[in-house]
Amino acid sequence: MRPDSDSAAQALLSLPVILVSIVIGLITLIALWKLFTKAGEHGWAAIIPFYDVYVQFRVAGFNPWLFLLLLVPLVNVILLIVVQYRIGIAFGKSPLWSIFLMVILPTIGLLILGFGSATYDRSRIA
Repeated sequence: MRPDSDSAAQALLSLPVILVSIVIGLITLIALWKLFTKAGEHGWAAIIPFYDVYVQFRVAGFNPWLFLLLLVPLVNVILLIVVQYRIGIAFGKSPLWSIFLMVILPTIGLLILGFGSATYDRSRIA
């Protein structure tokens, strides 16, 4: 009888973490939708797995098929950092802002870009 009560307690304790994760995921999805719209892309692309990353590569000024390099270990981490950095630059943010809010705290960075006054200009990253 003891293992069942331990499992139930663990499940109950993990519930807040699961709920917070779902909320953060939904907020990120909404921010990405708005960012895509500001960048001239379809907002609904934010809800489709893999295609959202493809569109992020396009917004960052890369050939979108480079997202296949995300399948290569270690290259994927570096490439995602560069993509997020370039998205921040494309919206007129400083390199320090882009590193801090697009790489370290991406949900907050996406919210600021999507709902703030920043405008997308692809020529900033060309």
